[in-house]
Amino acid sequence: MNLSNCKEKHQNLLFANFNQDYSCFACGTEKGFLIFSCDPFKERFGRVFDGGVGIVEMLFRCNILAIVGGGKKPKYTPNQVMIWDDYQNKCIAKLEFKSEVKAVKLRRDRIVVVLENKVYVYNFSDLQLVHQLETTNNPKGICAVCPGTANVLACPGLKPGYVHVELYDHKQTQIIPAHESALSQIALNKNGTRLATASEKGTLIRIFDTATGEKIKEVRRGTNRAEIYSIAFNNDSTALCVSSDKNTGHIFDLSSPNVTTPSPTDESNQNRQSSFSFMGDLLPTKYFKSEWSAVQFQIPESRSICAFGSSQNSINVICASGICYKYTYDFSKGECKRDDNPHQFMENEES
Repeated sequence: MNLSNCKEKHQNLLFANFNQDYSCFACGTEKGFLIFSCDPFKERFGRVFDGGVGIVEMLFRCNILAIVGGGKKPKYTPNQVMIWDDYQNKCIAKLEFKSEVKAVKLRRDRIVVVLENKVYVYNFSDLQLVHQLETTNNPKGICAVCPGTANVLACPGLKPGYVHVELYDHKQTQIIPAHESALSQIALNKNGTRLATASEKGTLIRIFDTATGEKIKEVRRGTNRAEIYSIAFNNDSTALCVSSDKNTGHIFDLSSPNVTTPSPTDESNQNRQSSFSFMGDLLPTKYFKSEWSAVQFQIPESRSICAFGSSQNSINVICASGICYKYTYDFSKGECKRDDNPHQFMENEES
């Protein structure tokens, strides 16, 4: 199909998300969906429908997608998950529920469907239900699935701020009291060994060992409340990127142990400590003992998601206005530079 013509017909971005390895991203619109490659940036394919798509999840780079209707005139009812084969240009399977679908996550062997108070896990091959979990209220559809060989799932627990982790390969469950307030975002690394969490407060990101439930690192985004839109590990779990409604992105260096009390002569540690450290007698110790981001960067608009690019030390940022930005960072210099040529992937009348 003519992708440029398809792009012109799509307006009003309803949904955007990266695929499992961050090599592509999918967009749901009032008129169907669009798929783009990140590095290099390129339109891959899209479909124009007579209705909106509120969720579209990719399975890596293949032709299979999970679609949920959305927008002013949904293509499908929002309580259905349609499995779409783009080679055949049709839906090949359907899962239906009693309430609205909040999120869908895909693995090569599993389909995970998130409702407001429940998570369903299905075999991909035969659509048989293999597990279901109860959660606290989860209107955002917060859930993370390990994209690698390890079969790990994380979702909200039964109490606000708690994370329920299922390690299916080991028939093991971890209930992690991650935060005192409700969760805002969670992410698993490629191997399913690390879990990153943020609460609705949005000041701290905590990282846990999924096998033990132990907190192994805590980093600070800021001191003021913020809504966290995305969290992502890089491929080898040595860095973490975060975007929020403060028009900033943060990249944390995870390669070193958590630093709590820096030496006055250790400049590398001083750069990662709270700037309030000189006020230690006035502020709680948690502020000046927190490890802060190694790099920060400005995002031209507040609503965005970010992920690591395929080229070294790169970040791709997808904004609600329909623009994709690329950044390159350098931990040693504490710098992050934006590419001069952003990509307008769609005209969006309503962010």
